[in-house]
Amino acid sequence: MKPLSELLAAGEELTRIRRDIHRHPELCFEEQRTSDLIARQLESWGIPVVRGLGKTGVVGVIKGGESNRAIGLRADIDALPMTEHNQFAHASVHTGKMHACGHDGHTAMLLAAAQHLAAHREFDGTVYLIFQPAEEGGGGAREMIKDGLWERCPMDAVFGIHNWPGMPAGAFALASGPVFASSNEFKIVLKGKGAHGAMPHLGLDPVPAACQLVQAFQTIINRNKRPIDTGVISVTMIHAGEATNVIPESVTLEGTVRTFSVEVLDLIERRMRELSLNLAAGFELQCDFQFRRNYPPTVNHERETEFVRRALTAMGAEVQRFEPTMGAEDFSYYLLDKPGCYFLIGNGEGQHREGGHGLGPCTLHNPSYDFNDQLIPVGGSMWVQLVQNWFQEQQA
Repeated sequence: MKPLSELLAAGEELTRIRRDIHRHPELCFEEQRTSDLIARQLESWGIPVVRGLGKTGVVGVIKGGESNRAIGLRADIDALPMTEHNQFAHASVHTGKMHACGHDGHTAMLLAAAQHLAAHREFDGTVYLIFQPAEEGGGGAREMIKDGLWERCPMDAVFGIHNWPGMPAGAFALASGPVFASSNEFKIVLKGKGAHGAMPHLGLDPVPAACQLVQAFQTIINRNKRPIDTGVISVTMIHAGEATNVIPESVTLEGTVRTFSVEVLDLIERRMRELSLNLAAGFELQCDFQFRRNYPPTVNHERETEFVRRALTAMGAEVQRFEPTMGAEDFSYYLLDKPGCYFLIGNGEGQHREGGHGLGPCTLHNPSYDFNDQLIPVGGSMWVQLVQNWFQEQQA
């Protein structure tokens, strides 16, 4: 697709903004500098802002015409708690903080659209530009909703996008139904009785029970849930013992569960709890079972997904099918309340990175990652066209 000429002309300035955000990353609910920068930029284009939603969230409000119709566009703004390996000029100045997921680029693309829409209000309704904090584990979408996002910014539909390394730069991918999984964590402590390793009969050893429990969890996946349903149980941490000749008093197992539906999640949590408590009892152990639900599955609405597909196709964009991933995304909270679609834009293979980049691949959550600045006018133009098409279809 061909980007708008005005956004191509503004590309250098928008790239400067993106790299400034990349250079000064902030973690979830700490994005004060980033929020201030976004608010100042929006206000300089004559766009009023709403602040204080989700602590550091910013919403720009662009009105055109007289209609009460409204659409929401979302970009996440937080960074990850990891150290960047890149050494180019815009690399992070904060050790242990990095924009390794491209939220700086998502923000720049939405700012590009904001600049154009503010100058060309050729639509009948309101556009809400949602700059959301704390996507990386903080549930910023949920917190913005709790703080009154829907009441203060009433919208009929909401859309979001994420860059996707490995997909051709500027191509798009989408699908209706589940596209990101629910994210959940568990912690199980099996408590027994410590003893000398040479005299196991004097203790209650939790280690064999823990080994059997890890294996038993996989029977939930291949024997309890339907084969056509999707679910993952990964025990990712096991902690036990301090010496080779001591039977430990307890074993701690931790990990993650991912599903595409709440029904499968209910089943997995119930069976994990039953297996943990009953197996522990069989070994004369005590069991502390904790299960925490984080993000729900991200489920795109069919009507809105087909709208995005039509709009992208009309722009001449390459549109692929989004193969669902077991990763998680808190855009899911918006889609629980509002119709909408969350889709992808290709970030390329990493050839766009400047000299001084890390030796690792340009993949998400990798210390050598960097967003492809060529996407800023492409993504901004896409948002503009999406807004115009949405209001036209609503009028029709």
